[in-house]
Amino acid sequence: MADRFETKLLGVLGGMGPMAGAVFMERLTAMTAVSVDQQHIPAVLWSDPRVPDRSAAKLQGGEDPLPWLLNGIHHLEQAGARAIAIPCNSAHMWYAEMASTTRLPILHIVKATVDDLQNRGVRQGKIGVMGTAGTMKTAMYQQELESRGFTCAVPTEEEMAKYCTPAIGLVKANHIAEAYDPTVECIRRLQRRGAVAVVLGCTELPLAVPHRQRPELGLEVADSIDGLAAAAIRWYYGTGTEPKTQRRDAETQRMERVQKSVAQG
Repeated sequence: MADRFETKLLGVLGGMGPMAGAVFMERLTAMTAVSVDQQHIPAVLWSDPRVPDRSAAKLQGGEDPLPWLLNGIHHLEQAGARAIAIPCNSAHMWYAEMASTTRLPILHIVKATVDDLQNRGVRQGKIGVMGTAGTMKTAMYQQELESRGFTCAVPTEEEMAKYCTPAIGLVKANHIAEAYDPTVECIRRLQRRGAVAVVLGCTELPLAVPHRQRPELGLEVADSIDGLAAAAIRWYYGTGTEPKTQRRDAETQRMERVQKSVAQG
């Protein structure tokens, strides 16, 4: 008799940063179109904020995070995970090394985010890309976007230093509201250079720009937390089930009901 506790368990390698991992779990739940608890995705989160800084390791010869990443993967394997999601873009600079040491599929956040962008109807044009110094230097998003026919706009070194990097640091320090202005200023600058959409290619950046305020920006926002969550939903339910992001999440539907009620007086 099969063990009734055996399941298609999602392993989440988090802690990079810890708030981003927690929000990924929240968005995974909010984006799943089900009606009862038992239909949601079984998941286990390994949140280890001790993982050394990924950009510092890649660009400045800092401590290697790979042993810590592999340690987390090992614990998720021991917990019974059948696939792994890593809500940290910079950690994917070690994707090949991680994938080669586990039998489990690792959902790729860059591919998932660009998939989500295209699923939102953005099929061509110039895409703004924001992320950590390491992610930008290794051009993970630029390469993926260009392979699909897009062109890219990226922050200048001055814009990285003045807007993008400080915004990421503010979120990591739990000063999330203060990260809004520098994040939006960087988005606006990319927009003025012709970007028709922007990729928030660091999982701190989606926290800086709440979903309810994104329509004010006037361009599509590809959120790497939501993109990875959508990929996890597709993995769990199979390709026949569209993630709720393709329609509308619960927060958007609630706000629309409120606005309709107000309009009707």
